[in-house]
Amino acid sequence: MFENLAAFERRFEELNVRLCDPAVTANQSLYTELMKEYSGLEPLVVHYRSFQKAEADRAEAQELLADNSSRDLHELAAQQLKEAEQELAHLTEEIKILLLPKDPNDDKNVIVEIRGGAGGEEAALFSAVLYRMYSMYAQNRGWNTEILNVNETELGGYKEISFMVSGQGAWSRLKYESGVHRVQRVPETEAQGRIHTSTATVAVLPEADEVELQIDPKDLQIDTFRSSGAGGQHINKTSSAIRITHLPSGMVVECQDERSQYKNKDKAMRVLRSRLLDIEQRKHDDAIASERRSQVGTGDRSERIRTYNYPQSRVTDHRIGLTIYRLEDILNGSLDEVIDPLISADRSSQLEDSVQGGQEA
Repeated sequence: MFENLAAFERRFEELNVRLCDPAVTANQSLYTELMKEYSGLEPLVVHYRSFQKAEADRAEAQELLADNSSRDLHELAAQQLKEAEQELAHLTEEIKILLLPKDPNDDKNVIVEIRGGAGGEEAALFSAVLYRMYSMYAQNRGWNTEILNVNETELGGYKEISFMVSGQGAWSRLKYESGVHRVQRVPETEAQGRIHTSTATVAVLPEADEVELQIDPKDLQIDTFRSSGAGGQHINKTSSAIRITHLPSGMVVECQDERSQYKNKDKAMRVLRSRLLDIEQRKHDDAIASERRSQVGTGDRSERIRTYNYPQSRVTDHRIGLTIYRLEDILNGSLDEVIDPLISADRSSQLEDSVQGGQEA
């Protein structure tokens, strides 16, 4: 492991020199590529250097302990040794995590699709709550959101809404949100005060680049129609809405959010491309799923992942047994309280798998 770290440090220093070269800074694409590699290596190199310092502190403490000439110095060295060993243990675990294979999609933007499930109008209203939660979370993290398509109900809910989230680390954090979200609350229309349970399904897709997935135009059937919406909203007199059918898979994508037919087609293609790439990735993931015991981050949309209980102000993530009694904060975008533990659990599972894999090898 530490031979690799030394090599990473040398590469980091090499990149540092190259990024100061005027010839590199003048080449924007090259500079961006090298800066991305530099930024990726920086956390690992910083931890490695801290590890080396802690090792030096430990060696110094051990030398002082071997010298019995001063009791006060002996006590100081013993404390230094204890702190150095604790720091080494902590840094070793952190470095192991940083050395885990990186998800190639982590730096990508994402497309989030929310659909009302069981519960009729209440499920549609819950879908709107989830959209608001993710929008506020994106805003908190400095990400941008853009609605791609929306199908509203008369009461302001969403039968379906899809939107783009753009920003650094969007996929690395939102990928844990795919699955069935369940809500338990008393609907406003419920006269008896009974708690109803309804669901919404969330799908999080990494945005696919055109170079990653080529789609043959012959495989597409593109239809135009007039936009429509609840209560007369988003209705156009021209046929600007777009429906694209991918003939080989039968997948249908609609977009009617924009008044421009061209913009709707562009958005629909972005969604279609990401959905098709997601299917290919799932085939690959399913092939190796038996090697992973953890269900965290699998993105299985049939899996009930979280419950939002209004009467108890409780949020429970069923994958890791996490319960938080701050429902309002979570719904107002404080999702890191849930996502951070999910990331930790996923990393722990990967570390366990890597250790067992090493033992079997």
